[in-house]
Amino acid sequence: MSAILVINSGSSSLKYSLIDIEQENLLASGLIERIGQDASPVAHTVRPESDGTAMPTMLDATYRDERPIADHAAAFEIMRAQFAAHGPSLEEHRPVAVGHRVVHGGARFYAPTLIDADVERQIDELAVLAPLHNPANLAGIRAARAVFDQVPHVAVFDTAFHQTLPPAAYTYAIDAALAAEHRVRRYGFHGTSHQFVSEAAAAFLGRDLGSLRQLVFHLGNGASVTAIDGGRSVETSMGLTPLEGLVMGTRSGDIDPAALVHLSRRAGLSIDDLDSLLNTRSGLAGLAGRSDMRDILAGVEAGDDAAMLAFDVYVHRLRAYAGAYIAQLGGVDVISFTAGVGENSAPVRAAAMATLGFAGVEMDAARNEARERGIRRISTNTSPVTVLVVPTDEELQIARQTAELL
Repeated sequence: MSAILVINSGSSSLKYSLIDIEQENLLASGLIERIGQDASPVAHTVRPESDGTAMPTMLDATYRDERPIADHAAAFEIMRAQFAAHGPSLEEHRPVAVGHRVVHGGARFYAPTLIDADVERQIDELAVLAPLHNPANLAGIRAARAVFDQVPHVAVFDTAFHQTLPPAAYTYAIDAALAAEHRVRRYGFHGTSHQFVSEAAAAFLGRDLGSLRQLVFHLGNGASVTAIDGGRSVETSMGLTPLEGLVMGTRSGDIDPAALVHLSRRAGLSIDDLDSLLNTRSGLAGLAGRSDMRDILAGVEAGDDAAMLAFDVYVHRLRAYAGAYIAQLGGVDVISFTAGVGENSAPVRAAAMATLGFAGVEMDAARNEARERGIRRISTNTSPVTVLVVPTDEELQIARQTAELL
């Protein structure tokens, strides 16, 4: 069996998945949180094994613990202890490689990349473009390479899928020399998810990926939409950082830059104050005091004015981007929703698509509201544009790209 260990390292967390890449089966996954604090919750979930021909009869088993974990190196030792105590055995399912999620690859990294000391150095250099993400990703890489020192490690970049953006899409209309000196351009994010979903949609429909014009809405606490033409990203809503674009849980998305100048001059907000405002006190949380879409919808049901406005602003931005990107593509064949909100919120999907009849979207209300798992169609059978819900699997995509590279 060929197992690949997938690592997603955050500033105070370690998320991991062990995947049998031959069968594309998830063997186990885990999450270690609050690294560096007094008490770090640990959750390790073991999947029942299957030979790929039948559904396993047992349910997933999750083992929970809590203990102080000083740093990412210690977290990796805890992860190994979880595998040893609860399975599956890393001796029987020895990883042949480790795949790492890295948020920002700049313009340097356009494909999965074998990690060495020079790649580590470049990821560190790119931290200036993603100060909340790349240092944490790098900490996970270094800890993993120390523990799993006999196997190759591969970096899979969130930005890589968007390296096919044309200059007209990634260029900001500011002083060109200044932009070039400081690498200011649109990079885009959630690329691993957008690629997985667009490929899964084509496979589900039995269509050639190269023939499809697609929109993928990745709607979670972070949110982005990408226009994909023939399997290539040609437009995406996130920019230099993950802040641009759609309204998100705590991030503002698009805003007039002069508003920040105004707040600095009139309210005395510093650069750090503005950064905190836009990233942690805006979006749904800024509008309604709640960042979770489920809470927003509960507020809408209760007639809460702030929740209703937050929902309307959120949907307004979704429709605006849908219309713009359909225009850029010259029409659309498939629209997919994914991630926490996209996969689970029927009201968001219905409202976002409600005005797109002119583009060929015909929603099936019963399908949209059905509580089903897996990839599914939520448009009518006769709709010129197919609308899907496609559960994303970024870990599997990272494992696939790791295996393909090796």
